[in-house]
Amino acid sequence: MRAVIYARYSSDNQREASIEDQIEICRRYIDRQGWTLVENYKDRALSGASDQRPAYLQMLADADAHHFDVVVSEAIDRLGRRLSEVARLHDHLEFRGIAFHAVNIGQVTTMHVGLLGTMAQLYLSDLKEKTRRGQLGRALAGKIPGGKAYGYSLVEGKPGERQFNETEVLVVRRIFREFAAGKSPRAIAKGLNAELVAGPEGRHWRDTTIRGQVERGTGILNNSLYVGRIEWNRCSYIKDPKTGKRVARPNRKEDWEIVEVSDLRIIDDALWNAVKSRQHELSFEIGRDDGGNALNRAHRRKFLLSGLLRCGRCGGGFAILAQDRYGCATRRSKGICDNSATISRQEIEARVLEGLKDRLMAPELVREFIRAFQEEANREAKEQDQQLKSDRMQLQLLERKIAGIVTAVEEGRYSRVLGDRLSELESQQEQLRLRLSESPTSVRLHPRLADIYANKVRELERSLNDPAIRGEAAEVLRSLVDRIELNPRKEGEGVDATLHGDLAEILSFCAQPDRKGQPNSLPLEFASS
Repeated sequence: MRAVIYARYSSDNQREASIEDQIEICRRYIDRQGWTLVENYKDRALSGASDQRPAYLQMLADADAHHFDVVVSEAIDRLGRRLSEVARLHDHLEFRGIAFHAVNIGQVTTMHVGLLGTMAQLYLSDLKEKTRRGQLGRALAGKIPGGKAYGYSLVEGKPGERQFNETEVLVVRRIFREFAAGKSPRAIAKGLNAELVAGPEGRHWRDTTIRGQVERGTGILNNSLYVGRIEWNRCSYIKDPKTGKRVARPNRKEDWEIVEVSDLRIIDDALWNAVKSRQHELSFEIGRDDGGNALNRAHRRKFLLSGLLRCGRCGGGFAILAQDRYGCATRRSKGICDNSATISRQEIEARVLEGLKDRLMAPELVREFIRAFQEEANREAKEQDQQLKSDRMQLQLLERKIAGIVTAVEEGRYSRVLGDRLSELESQQEQLRLRLSESPTSVRLHPRLADIYANKVRELERSLNDPAIRGEAAEVLRSLVDRIELNPRKEGEGVDATLHGDLAEILSFCAQPDRKGQPNSLPLEFASS
């Protein structure tokens, strides 16, 4: 009889030699039976809870082609952990006239399939519960129940404990700041890749790595560990019986286990909240059409002031009623507002921008700009120093590794693996040296900062229409504006516009030496129709 062996182990935590041990036991069994071994099928680090295993599927295909007469495995659970899969395999082989033997019990019968298959499935359920219990205990003890998050390193000999990776910590803070300032995850990823900043596990950055999924707590921007908080049991993972892939299902918030670990904090609350606020603004809902197909119902803001304009009579929104012309949406849709005034998009944007260009030149704001610039320059200088220190330490480590390989080669222990590793380390060394050579030694203030500020203010309109920075600039403007109320003028045609929000307070500060008693609003009368 032509016999084949199927061997499998389920995770990277088990020994690679486990496969070879299984094959040796099965080979001896085949020899004792006087059969001829024709093939070995081996699945490494694959769970028996799924039938989507390459070697297993190939064995089934070869069975259909009558390439062998008997299948031998160390035990039934090597071929599958789920009762339904083991029973299906037994029926499949029996139909083809192929015998099924397990070394520990001999020929496998229907009774074995029922009893041992059930035990294998119960083992899986028990293992799942024990794993879950262990993770819960670790989380409650303030230790990490999962893998190593970007920004941290493992503490040798202390499972579940983490320490800061200073180089990655700087990258995490940079990602949060840039996103809060208006950059998209895609733009952030492109910038990091252009600077050869390694992502998690040394891979390139992707926008999904940064964005993740808010409801599941995945991605750099959603990792609560960065604010010193473990949030365990956010999701349950259930395997799809068809594909064997785990599917995440968010749990109710009351089922989460939350533990404070302030010593692992990387991001302060203000920055974390700014990121959460922007994520909320950019969030959208997925609807479905009549056929059940998903529809992207996201309506991204198209114009600079979209969503900020309000009717002063009814409080409803001002929307585009005709090409590039705003009007009261409540009047159009419900007919219950008497505000019939309309205004062109270009005119209302010009009013706001002209007001900004005129009033942002107040001496108080110029001084504030210089102060903020100095503060940012100092922060960048500090981070550059930290990055330089980290790069120099990394370069020293690489040089020691290279020296060790060179010594091994000189002693006659050369191999292709050593040669490949040497080339890889030398490439990393060259990149670090290049980055160090290009790093500025210090950050100096420009002697004409006030003039730079004046030019930026004059170019405000052009900046807001520059595709490269429009998104970030518009986000800053929106963060300062609560609403802009539009009312028909009492005399003559046209629209009166009044701005409300933090920006109004800034502009009032510019316009009035004594701000006491000033309302948090400002009329925009600097451009009439």
